[in-house]
Order: sequence, then structure tokens, then C-alpha cells
Amino acid sequence: MLEGSTRRTVLAGAALLASLSLFGPAQAADKLTVGSKNYTESIVVTHMLADLLEAKGYEVDRKIGLGGTSVIHEAIVSGEIDLYPEYTGTALLAILKHKVVNDPDEAYGIVKAAYAEQFGLTWLKPLGFNDTYALAMRRADTEKLGIASLSDLATHAGDLTLGSTQEFLVRPDALPGLSKTYGMAFKGTRGMDPGLVYQAIAGGNVDVISVFTTDGRIKANDLTVLKDDKRFFPPYYLTPVVRSQTLAAHPDVADALNALAGKIDEATMVAINSAIDQGKRPAEAVAREFLQKAGLLH
Repeated sequence: MLEGSTRRTVLAGAALLASLSLFGPAQAADKLTVGSKNYTESIVVTHMLADLLEAKGYEVDRKIGLGGTSVIHEAIVSGEIDLYPEYTGTALLAILKHKVVNDPDEAYGIVKAAYAEQFGLTWLKPLGFNDTYALAMRRADTEKLGIASLSDLATHAGDLTLGSTQEFLVRPDALPGLSKTYGMAFKGTRGMDPGLVYQAIAGGNVDVISVFTTDGRIKANDLTVLKDDKRFFPPYYLTPVVRSQTLAAHPDVADALNALAGKIDEATMVAINSAIDQGKRPAEAVAREFLQKAGLLH
């Protein structure tokens, strides 16, 4: 009797372990990792994507502020993260080293096809807004010097100092290409953290800064965005990029994230960025509030 009882106990224990092993991997498989770059817009949109996934029942690990484009691209290719939001123009020029394409649909088609073939990554549907690079100056300085466009700036650049992120100084779709297109050579350049760029121009430490056109701090600091009259900068439509392997394992991820497609225009993104940068509200709270108002989260 003791032997039979013991055998039954062992078998029962083995069955329990087997059942637990079934549940364990399922929980791990339902965990996704999202990443962001190290500035406001990327961070808040990443929180939106994470919220949408959590609403679908996924456990989400949020890796916020991983770094610049090359860092986060390596993270998704290596499998450190499952997805992140990227700009079409950034992918086109900084990653693919492609020539400038000004048509938004054509640019999207090129990056979508190339990322699938070269990296095993899938571009979902764009969120709706174009947040292109630009250069900006203090409004008073543009009026004093008669600068309205980048061609105008080129004639004065030798007397001016540019402040920007380190990435802007080296990316082909940024200062190197800009300098070549416009024949622009600044007196000096200063690379710095994204959060310090606006402080630098407000404090008079630089004369020109690189900006994203949906940044609410442009208006708050009374800056003028200079016209890209030679159309150097390509379209930068922010879009979720997901590992194709992740989508194969979790097909509902695409539908969950595509619910945000076309929901954010430029004015809305400016307001969202302003709420964080000027209003000092947490990015997580602003992201959730937007999704709730848009009827995407309850």
C-alpha cells in the first residue's frame, strides 16, 4: 500500500510540474519589450504603444530612453526589444543610406520593403504626423538679420554657432547633407543632450538649433523655424516597427498598434509634447490621457 501510495504521489507531482511548465512558457511568451529613443516624442508614443498592448493582455517591459537611432536599431535587430516607433526619413537615410525621397508614400514603401528583407522587421501603419528636422533661430535674430530660409542662413552661417544633438552633427540626413546642399558652414557647432538644446539657445550660448517641427518648445521659446527652400529634409512619419518574428507569434499585435494609425496630426503632437516639456506632466499620464480621449483605452 505504501509503495502504491508513493507511486501515485510521485505521478501526481509529475503531472503538477508538467502543468506548471505549460503555464510558465505561455506567460513568458506573452511578455513583450518596447523601446524608445531618448527624447520626449519617442518616449510618449512608446508609452502609448505599451498601453495598447497591455490593454490586449500582454505584459510589457518598457525600455525608455535607450539612446539614439543606431542604438535602438541594434536593440530591435538583436531581439533585445520587440518594437519601437521610428521615422520614415530616419530609416531611409540614417539606416538604409538611401537617397532623399520627398514623397511620403514612396519613402514609406521603400523602408517597409527594405526592413522586411534586410532586418526581419515589419513597418505597421504611420501614426499620422510628419515630424521633420528643421533649423530654428530666435525670432528677434531672424528679423534683425533678414533670415527666413536655410538659403538665407547659409549666407550668415560663418558668424553663427549651431547647437544640436550629437546625432544631428553626423547623420547624413542632418548637418553633413545639409551643409553640402546649402553650402552652409557654421562658425562653430556644439553637440549636446536633446534636453539641453533649447536651454542653450535661450541662454544665448548658440545662435541656431536643430529641432523637430512638432516640438512645443519652439513656440514657447519664441523661435522661428527656417524654411527648407531646397527641400533637403525628407518626410519623417512616425510608425511602429515590430520584429516580424514577434508578429508571427502574436498576430494580434499588429491590430492593437494599428488602432493608433492616423490618429495623431501635427497640431495634436505639438500639444502632447508641450504638456510634457512645458507642463511638466509625466509622459505616461499624457499618453494614457490621449488614448482615453481618442477612445482607444478605457
